[in-house]
Order: sequence, then structure tokens, then C-alpha cells
Amino acid sequence: MDKLQIIGGKTLNGTVRASGAKNAALPILAATLLTKEEITIRNLPHLHDITTMLELLGSMGCGVVVDERMNVQLDVSTLNNCEAPYELVKTMRASILVLGPLLSHFGKAIVSLPGGCAIGSRPVDLHLRGLEAMGANIVVENGNIVATVTDRLKGARIFFDKVTVTGTENLLMAAALADGQTILENSAKEPEVVDLAECLIKMGAKITGHGTDTIVVDGVETLHGTNYSVMPDRIETGTFLVAGAITGGKVKVTETNVKSLEAVIAKLEEAGAQVETGDDWIELDMQGQRPKAVNISTAPYPAFPTDMQAQFMALNSVATGVGRVIENIFENRFMHVNEMVRMGADIEVNGNTAIIKGCDGLKGAPVMATDLRASASLVLSALVAQGDTKIDRIYHIDRGYECIEEKLGALGARISRVVN
Repeated sequence: MDKLQIIGGKTLNGTVRASGAKNAALPILAATLLTKEEITIRNLPHLHDITTMLELLGSMGCGVVVDERMNVQLDVSTLNNCEAPYELVKTMRASILVLGPLLSHFGKAIVSLPGGCAIGSRPVDLHLRGLEAMGANIVVENGNIVATVTDRLKGARIFFDKVTVTGTENLLMAAALADGQTILENSAKEPEVVDLAECLIKMGAKITGHGTDTIVVDGVETLHGTNYSVMPDRIETGTFLVAGAITGGKVKVTETNVKSLEAVIAKLEEAGAQVETGDDWIELDMQGQRPKAVNISTAPYPAFPTDMQAQFMALNSVATGVGRVIENIFENRFMHVNEMVRMGADIEVNGNTAIIKGCDGLKGAPVMATDLRASASLVLSALVAQGDTKIDRIYHIDRGYECIEEKLGALGARISRVVN
């Protein structure tokens, strides 16, 4: 099994390009099931989850052609199977996103209950209740969600008890081909939801209000093909900026989305970084200084993202002062703490709150990644640690970061992938 080996202590400097956003690409790929015309999706990140989603679409009979730049051409006209099997679904929670479009377009979907990172409960009941409100008949049997509709789904007014990104995306796609108007209230406002809506609009969907908590969809009978480019990955961008900050360096991320990172940029500036931005780039300069501890509290967009919580915990672990991190989204997202403590971090956890006392330095140690963003915190900690760190179970990292060792290496990090 591959590991990452990192020798810390190097200041990172240079420029890196942001990859396409996995969390936008996955629902957009699922949305291709809503048309029978050919569709091209560009700027896909080269990640395991993307490969799994393409394999899933292929297993259902879709034509899939991928070029060397990870642009994919999909042909759903050959689809002959509306089942998403456990063998593919078990590694990726986002596979639930094929449920809405399959049901809306083909009248039937069989989707295995999803797997993915073990960071806490992410129930699909909000998805199912919404589809039932639109006229779907749903049963759960033998670990599968079996959904059918006799004619077309019907427009409905749906209120989410809890803000849910994938729930919003699933019902948004389902509503695109529904009969009548659907109103989604208390919807997720994340940029990835907006990106999906913009792709659907290019396919002929009638959607307004995306980016607010009330989305209105007027269903149409058919959607057509299009050519669409996935938005840049704001979490990858934020991670590289923190890498510059934690090492006291100067890092510029290009081809990114500045507006989507306002909460993260504000906290980096609070930590002492000088941040400049352009239309599609962000440059952070720590001028060799040690960061200052910051307090963060995660919440749905546009507040501070849960997917950047672990990275800022790493930053706080070597900062001056004491920082508090409150995790409000997932109840089991502090699994990286024990591994960071092995490296010398001073962290105390009480419920959903972690208190981090900045220390003068971390020490390299063998550590194990427990989920995608936790693995990023270990990479960041290793970059600033004294000595050699080996990170095991890096398949978690590969689910969300494209060629991370190459990109960090280009910034000066001493990082390599090794086979145990």
C-alpha cells in the first residue's frame, strides 16, 4: 500500500494551479443522466472518486470517452441498466446523486446505500422524503434504495429540515424533468450547488434562486446536451494556501474561484498572512512569520467550511497562542487529532470543540490518514515538522487531491510517494 513520505522544514514558495472541484464534478456527472444527447464535461480532476463515478455510469450502459486532459464525453442514449451496484457505491457516498436523475428521466432507480468517509452520519432520508413528495414510490430492501414512478415526478414544495448539499443537488436534478414547479426551501447555497444549477441551465433547465436558500425549478420535458467546464476546487485551493501559511512561505494559486473562499481568506489574514487576489488567483505571503492562532466555527456556506477545519487545526498547532475549533457539521470529524498528537500537537477535545495550544514545532512520526480532509491536515503538519513523516492509508488523500505530491513538490516540499 502506498504511503507519503515527507521531510519537513522547507518553506513553500511558488505557483500552483487549482484542479477542478470534485464536489462539483460528481453531481454534474450524475446530471448527464438527464439527457439522451451527447454531453461533454471539462476540467474534471483526476481523482479516484471521479473514476468511480465514470465507471458507475459505464456500468449502466452509458458511453464514456475520456481524453488525456480529463475531459469526458458521455452518451446516455445507450443506457440499459438503472442500478448502481454496491461494489461501486460502497467507496463513495456521492453515488447517491444518481438516484434523482435516474428516477426523473427513466422512472426507476436502484441505488445501493452509499459508503465513503466515516466522518459521521449523513442520512439519505432527506433525499427520499423529497422524492416521495414528488410522487415517487420508495422502498429500502437488501441494502438498496428502490425508487419508481408511474409517469413523471410531480413538482412539489419541499423544505429541508437540515441544510444538505447532496440532498439539494439530488432534488434539484429530479425537479429539472418533473411535471410542474418545484420549490426547494432551506437549500444549500454552496458554490458547487450553483455550479450544478448552471450546468443544468445550459442543458435547458429552468432554475432560479440557486445560491440562495430558496431554489425554484420549473420542470421541462427534455434536456439537451452541452459542453460544460467544472468550477475550480475551493478546498484544494484553501489547502495550498494553508500550506504556504504554515511553512511561512509565499504561495499563489491560479485558475481558482476567489469569491468561494472569502471565509477562508479572512481567517488566513487573521492568522497574519498578507493575501492578494485577482480575477482568478489568490496569493498568500507569510513573509517568513509564524502564524497566529485563530478561532473557527464550521457552518454551511458562506460561513467557514467543514472541509477546511482539519487544515486550520494543523495551522493552529504551530501558531502563536491558543485557537479554538468548533465542528458543527459532522459529529465525528476530529479523528485526525490523535495522529497530530503523535507528532507533538497540543490538542484537547471536548465534544465538538477542540482547543489547540500552539507549540514551537512538531516532530515527524508514522501516522495514518482516517478520512479525506484529516489526511490533508497530516500532510500540512508533516510539511512543518522536524524530521521524517510517513503517512499511511493515503487512498483517502487520493480521493480529493489530484497529484498532491507533484503539486507540493513544485512548491519546494520534500515529498514522495513510496510503496511499503
